[in-house]
Amino acid sequence: MQRPDRRQFLKTSALGIAALSSTASLGAGTGAPPSNPAGPLSIWITEGNRRVEKQPQSKWGKAHGTPTAATIVVDPAKSYQEILGFGAAFTDATCYTFNRLDPAVRETLFHELFHPSEMGLNVCRTCVGSSDYSTEAFTYNEGDPDPDLNRFSIEHDRPYVLPILRQARKANPDLFLFSSPWTPPGWMKSNKSMFGGNMQRRYMASYANYFVKFLKSYQSEGVAINAITVQNEVDTDQDGRMPQCTWPMEYEADFVRMFLGPTFEKNGVKSKIWIVDHNYNLWGRAMGELETPNVRKYTNAIAWHGYVGKPEWMLRVLAAYPDVEMYWTEGGPDLTQPDYLTDWAKWGATFVGILRNGCRSITGWNLALDEHGKPNIGPFNCGGMVTIHSETKEISRSGQHWAFAHFSRFIRRGAHRVESTGGNEVEHAAFRNPDGSQVLIVSNPGAARAVEARIGQQATTIRVGEKSIATLL
Repeated sequence: MQRPDRRQFLKTSALGIAALSSTASLGAGTGAPPSNPAGPLSIWITEGNRRVEKQPQSKWGKAHGTPTAATIVVDPAKSYQEILGFGAAFTDATCYTFNRLDPAVRETLFHELFHPSEMGLNVCRTCVGSSDYSTEAFTYNEGDPDPDLNRFSIEHDRPYVLPILRQARKANPDLFLFSSPWTPPGWMKSNKSMFGGNMQRRYMASYANYFVKFLKSYQSEGVAINAITVQNEVDTDQDGRMPQCTWPMEYEADFVRMFLGPTFEKNGVKSKIWIVDHNYNLWGRAMGELETPNVRKYTNAIAWHGYVGKPEWMLRVLAAYPDVEMYWTEGGPDLTQPDYLTDWAKWGATFVGILRNGCRSITGWNLALDEHGKPNIGPFNCGGMVTIHSETKEISRSGQHWAFAHFSRFIRRGAHRVESTGGNEVEHAAFRNPDGSQVLIVSNPGAARAVEARIGQQATTIRVGEKSIATLL
């Protein structure tokens, strides 16, 4: 389906997180036994003019009385999905925008965004060829039909895409990269164009080899890709307005089980395969593909977007396949909205809903664009997670950026989401890091209020301001 207005997307996502994850659907297990928290309690908050600002040291006290519906009760004994991490997309447009920065400024910005001691973004997306956010439309093999891929070349990516990816991984060696195509080469499609159309079965073997060539070419350039999705947004051709391709359900399932998976095996490719890479409303398609014979031999992972549907619909897939892995792979702010720089509470609520309904990672859309949301060859008005002015090179940070910071700075790879209930006036999610530290994130899209949090027999009360996010560690 086509993407609706971004503001409507945020509104829909926030409304959708009301339903709590069920233990059966998410496969809750027994983690650390319930106990009183030990050690210091640190709090960071974003509200008004404050951005991830550390608050004075707080303390736990003895809990009194029965928890109310407004009390957040954290139970570390009930453990859910393991967390891979957080990030956004290195589109061609993003890499072009980063490349225009002075090298010293870019190095400082990359340290802020990716270094584990700072924001620590570590699950990011790249594009196999162009997306709508590119300087031009391209694939790695355009022209007349070339089934043997003799013309294949990643030359377009050498000037700035590959160097930017190498620099990001230098800032964070644990950077997990996954890649998505917006379109196969035009000659593989029904309309012979990069814009719109659908994939043709007769070229599936060539397209599987196209993926192998892409992955091996990137590997030889020092950029390993950890996972791929078959197609960005399989269920739309975007009316031919941008690089895009439709894949019927049986096409994607057959491509994975008959071509891509076996070709990866034959060539020793270790990159994981994720399917669907589209909206929550395609939960039925996800189940249909997973139950297709031999698909799960090669993939057990669903990639989701949140533009249509509700995040709790992902639980329908988990109920049928409790061991399936789920990753959230796209969602970005609308640069034209007046709250682009300050909508962190709405994004915080969106992220909470994604995590409470089983996803292991959250990857936003463009990491960086200019003040006009460009380069952009498509019809949508996205903004970057950060904006870099095309002339002054001034850097500004969106509300989504600050929301991400409340998650990525404190939730470590290998953490598990744990049970948190109550708190009916705010949105919240809790996590246990591999080192035993615990994280509670509270997003408050409404009026200022006091929030009590309890673990075991201990409690603390914090004030959360209007339209704020708080992280307790």
